[in-house]
Amino acid sequence: MGRVERSIEIKASPEKVWEMLALDRLLEWQLGFEKEMKSVEYTSEVSTPKDKYRMGATAHGIPPKQGEPINCHFEITESLENEKITHRLWEKVYRGTMAVLITYILEPVDGGTRLTLVGVPEMPWGILGKIIEPLILRMGIKDYERSLKNLKSILEK
Repeated sequence: MGRVERSIEIKASPEKVWEMLALDRLLEWQLGFEKEMKSVEYTSEVSTPKDKYRMGATAHGIPPKQGEPINCHFEITESLENEKITHRLWEKVYRGTMAVLITYILEPVDGGTRLTLVGVPEMPWGILGKIIEPLILRMGIKDYERSLKNLKSILEK
């Protein structure tokens, strides 16, 4: 199984970076979803701001056009406040479900935070999925790098 890992140093506290990792804030900085979603809404109960980050919290992507089916879903599978959060994103694709497990690791560094993003795809279609996985990873790497730079730019304003 392939894996993408990218890190960036951001001149912002882990707490400020953490705030941007809520599922409903991902589209503010994460690139590559523009055509698939106009927003992300929680499907699990959110009574307090901390509920957005709790393990088991779920959300789905709202399609750009009204009436289109909801295809992207999220679930937080691990959460350590201001340190690490993992969510699984999955969507139905032709005769299968394509997913990616995305982990964000926050480490305090002098003057800010080192944010590491780790993406692990889960491809459908058996051997065919294994064959196209490197292509999916290459596309993901570019989006991850651009997204991290975008997040840095937003938080360092």
